[in-house]
Amino acid sequence: MNTATYNSLKAFIWGIANDCLVDVYDVGDYRKIILPFFVIRRFDAVLEPVHMKVVEARDNFEKSGQAIDLDPALCSVAGQAFVNRSNFILKDLKSRTNRQQLKKDFIDYLNGFSQNVQEIINKFHIRNEIDRLSEQDRLGLLIEKFVDPRYNLSNKPVLNEDGSVKIEALDNHTMGTLFEEVIRMFNEETNITDAGRHFTPRDIVELMADLAFVPVKDGIQSTTYRIYDGACGTGGMLTVGEQHIMELAKENGKKVSINLFGQENADETYAIARADMLVKGEGKQADHIRFGSTISEDQFSGEEFDFMLSNPPFGTSWKTDLKAWGDIKKEEISDPRFIINYDDNAEYSLLPDIGDPQMLFLANNISKMKSSTELGSRIVEVHNGSSLFTGKAGSGPSNLRRYIIEKDLLEAIVALPENMFYNTGIGTYLWIVTNKKADSRKGKVQLIDATSLKSPLRKNLGDKNCELTAEICQKILGFLMDYTEADKEYSRVFDNDEFGYYSVDVLRPLRLRVDITEERLLMFKEQTKDDELYGVLAAYIDETASRTFYDYNEFMEILTEDSGNAGVKLNAKRWKYIRGYFSEADEKAKPVIDKNGNLESDKNLKDTEQIPFLYEGGINAFYENEIKPYVPDAWIDYQSVVKGYELSFTKYFYKPVKMRDVEDIINDIKEIEKSTDGLLASIIGETV
Repeated sequence: MNTATYNSLKAFIWGIANDCLVDVYDVGDYRKIILPFFVIRRFDAVLEPVHMKVVEARDNFEKSGQAIDLDPALCSVAGQAFVNRSNFILKDLKSRTNRQQLKKDFIDYLNGFSQNVQEIINKFHIRNEIDRLSEQDRLGLLIEKFVDPRYNLSNKPVLNEDGSVKIEALDNHTMGTLFEEVIRMFNEETNITDAGRHFTPRDIVELMADLAFVPVKDGIQSTTYRIYDGACGTGGMLTVGEQHIMELAKENGKKVSINLFGQENADETYAIARADMLVKGEGKQADHIRFGSTISEDQFSGEEFDFMLSNPPFGTSWKTDLKAWGDIKKEEISDPRFIINYDDNAEYSLLPDIGDPQMLFLANNISKMKSSTELGSRIVEVHNGSSLFTGKAGSGPSNLRRYIIEKDLLEAIVALPENMFYNTGIGTYLWIVTNKKADSRKGKVQLIDATSLKSPLRKNLGDKNCELTAEICQKILGFLMDYTEADKEYSRVFDNDEFGYYSVDVLRPLRLRVDITEERLLMFKEQTKDDELYGVLAAYIDETASRTFYDYNEFMEILTEDSGNAGVKLNAKRWKYIRGYFSEADEKAKPVIDKNGNLESDKNLKDTEQIPFLYEGGINAFYENEIKPYVPDAWIDYQSVVKGYELSFTKYFYKPVKMRDVEDIINDIKEIEKSTDGLLASIIGETV
């Protein structure tokens, strides 16, 4: 669809809202009416040319008295995956002048849709609004606006008598784009910023599809492929994915069959996705779009897919999923998608922080990868920057990165420019994951920095102020395909171990000084009421009314002997008293030795180091070179060693800002001096 037609449709929808809903609904509630009417009119426009045939067939079936399910029979007559068996199309209702009759007929019209459409209508909750629209005399006005012949909401073009196109068809992805744009406009009026949460702009979807399919296009065979999106929104990613693989197969002389699968947990976007599948004529595919949270209500448990494209939500809480699991705690989750046995059958959690679910979707996709086919599975998924590095070693996010990289699943990551999405300006990344890497890529990860590759939009769409043109998408795809031969300014290839590190605790000895003073003794006596131990300790005070020991172990030996002589037992509780009331950390004191004869570490001096896998000589060499020369009394706690993984684009692609030449700065100063020549003299002259 060309830009002019698209903008015309957008203005048309916005105009309907302003003309029909003002003073009846708040702007933020416009979508509750406009979106379902938009979908209903789209169904209506598709069925309009065959309406009379459907009514005639309905009457014949009813007269025959045959006990049949009318929906499939009438769908066959309509040549669609859905049908409306009522006596009306929307154009028939625009002429109703009686408000009550219009309301009755409109309800009959809605009830006439086949069951697969009923579920969509119910998700919009539009029946709850019919009384209000009727009472305010807006129902007829809405219908009249939506059937305006100047606008085509069908998936088929309106033709002139000579067969030429009069009004373009509204394709499915453009439909989804239009929905999101309308939602965004409504939300801007009320400072709501969730538009785009489930939607990826067309340019990014096109790039994702290229990255998913083009690298394996020569391996595509005449068979059936399954494409899945666990956060499918309006379904645009599935639609574009299907188009791409069909085109590539055709180029190679292959005939493929595509099955689409998606899950969505927002009523409106779920309804739109199912509606688009029905309008495409794919009734079975519509049944593959399912409602619910992919995280806690996986509708495709145990199933596997060939390709998975997704833009999961990020930066939103997934507490509701804990409730759906039975109001459990995060630590009680046992779902095998997120709790895995790995590395000598040890159990690892892949669970991220409760405030960000995006890596759960990646783990979900990985659990659905095929391993029995030649192509295996390919995943292309949108993430923000936190997925690259968030979480310390041993945490869920780090464990997921570790699993992906050590299993050699990560093919590449593409860094996109900022301001590519409607509701956020942050940088985003495309993860390309596959379990059937090409031999040349095994053990390697490619990083592609496309942050500078963008084309400005003439007019911003929310936060989106730039786009990826077809030429830019081909350039990024070229980097992936060229692999090690790609321009090093934009693409680098690394061994998997480049991103791994050992997290180790560096410990230092606890050094305690013991001070026996009257002030400390008095506090000890008042708070513990331990007169026996007090009597032993008070005997250490000399004529200066205090006594200090710089060897904690020596002091405790003395105290143990003196306590025994006094008949006072030094139990664990009293040892804690000594630590709490009379000891202080002091670098001048001798190290404390524990009961096993080992140095006791000072928790306040503990440090954690990240030692790269590729550090020559490993942990021991790092200690000798980087720690011991500076803190000779430190040691490595080998029980604390944990593997971690993180990725950093800045580390490999940082471009420092070029400083200006000194001569240029001097010349600028001279120009300023010339332009202000005589100014100071004139100021001084005026004040004399």
